[in-house]
Amino acid sequence: MTNCSPASNSTPVPIRVAAPAKINLVLRILDRRPDGYHNLWSLMQTVRVEDEITIALTGTDSVITLRCDDVSLKTDRSNLVYRAAVAVRELSGRMEGLDIALTKRIPMGAGLGGGSSDAAATILGLNQLFNLGWSSDKMAEIGQTLGSDVSFFFFKPSATVAGRGEHVAPVWINGTRWVVLVNPGFPVETKWAYQQLSATRAGVVPLSHSHARLEQGAELAWEQVLEAAENDFEVPVFKAYPLLDAIKRRLLAHGADAALLSGSGATVFGIFRDEAQARQAQAVFQNEPQFKVFVAETSSSS
Repeated sequence: MTNCSPASNSTPVPIRVAAPAKINLVLRILDRRPDGYHNLWSLMQTVRVEDEITIALTGTDSVITLRCDDVSLKTDRSNLVYRAAVAVRELSGRMEGLDIALTKRIPMGAGLGGGSSDAAATILGLNQLFNLGWSSDKMAEIGQTLGSDVSFFFFKPSATVAGRGEHVAPVWINGTRWVVLVNPGFPVETKWAYQQLSATRAGVVPLSHSHARLEQGAELAWEQVLEAAENDFEVPVFKAYPLLDAIKRRLLAHGADAALLSGSGATVFGIFRDEAQARQAQAVFQNEPQFKVFVAETSSSS
């Protein structure tokens, strides 16, 4: 999680925390809640495409400075990393100045949870830097105030997520797989995707028994998971962006055991049994420079 720890009786050394991307192996959008949001049910999995958060104390002032190597990302108070740092300081009463550096690798607006993972990594790093001793549950409560996906990252690598994202149950998927992630170079706006889904479907399909069983097993096999792979956003998003449907079909044609839109898009991923197969599929997209293509192993608990 981190590769350095606070030094005793001196200024703590900087904390570095990896912030992995997530994919949705299952994503069901269920009924609308009284608060206007939808209940969802998802099986999420982290993959080894990672941002990195580095946090250092700056002295006695209380200023938070956030820097990012991607100049297109705002680093003001609207940034989830900044907001996560503010939330931890307010709850802990630790008001020291912070210098936070964010190294981006996960594409933005991609359905891969990059911003949420960065926020979770910030909370994890400050928990260690300030020696707060907070549990995963406590950190997840803070994360839930920042965004629906943030809580998941305290229970990675695999978990079912329900409600607005506040109900997280870790699951064990036996073994690892290789994932090819194809980002088309443009984002899909989440609010728009929800609007399109509501406008185009006849009604809400209840959670299936096969999906419900995924959170009941002590240990899941990849074959069981991939048989249940599904994303409710695919129909409306693929209708508007046929290129994404074409990417999915190309991944399947080149050996993916399953291929799916992640989140509301725009990234499409394929699951492969080994790295060699994944690299062969990656090569299919090498002549399309507008795409960002990653090959990564699924994260594991070991």
